[in-house]
Amino acid sequence: MARIAIVTGGSRGIGEAISLRLQADGITVVANYAGNDEKAKAFTERTGIRTYKWDVGDHQACRDGCARVAEEVGPIDIVVNNAGITRDGTIARMTFEDWSDVMRINLGGCFNMAKACFPGMVDRGWGRIVNIGSINGQAGQYGQVNYAAAKSGIHGFTKALAQEGAKKGVTVNAIAPGYIDTDMVAAVPAPVLEKIVAKIPVGRLGQAHEIARGVSFLCSEDAGFVTGSTMSINGGQHMY
Repeated sequence: MARIAIVTGGSRGIGEAISLRLQADGITVVANYAGNDEKAKAFTERTGIRTYKWDVGDHQACRDGCARVAEEVGPIDIVVNNAGITRDGTIARMTFEDWSDVMRINLGGCFNMAKACFPGMVDRGWGRIVNIGSINGQAGQYGQVNYAAAKSGIHGFTKALAQEGAKKGVTVNAIAPGYIDTDMVAAVPAPVLEKIVAKIPVGRLGQAHEIARGVSFLCSEDAGFVTGSTMSINGGQHMY
């Protein structure tokens, strides 16, 4: 029987690439989304991947949504916590809502989804959780105290939860992407983007499928001895 995976923010950008890669691996994939119904419908029509709408920052919505997936598709074996937002600004300009929204969705979403799915994985003796962090959670970034804090929190969350699942067949890992050629990065002003690329040793932006390949490995049977790790996929921009 095929494993069942849910990818949050899984119908566009990096999330879409992850969903498609896991589908190609023979996994039954469900994509969560929070916003555009028309785009989600088009994604399902194009890929055959079912979509479910809820806000990952809403604890009860995650519990209800995952219960619905389990009922309609089957028990969730794999969770990829990819959903995230930005609300950039220096701390002088950042509002509490800017801070709170990013922490609630980017970091809180990881807790909410794990809370909903981790116990079932433990009961069945197998599971994979992959959390999408960021290079900016490792190195920091000007104007992103909220985003950097949330992503850094994801890396710590990953190491702690991995210890709870290690003896029970459940691995928990993270991927820290560098700058990837997505709509979010495309919105960066060209002069700024040029400076960013100049700091990447391989000399280019990453591609979403390169992140997806990393997720694919961490979700595989072959990755059973890998847990509590953070895989940096950043073109050499930050090494530690």
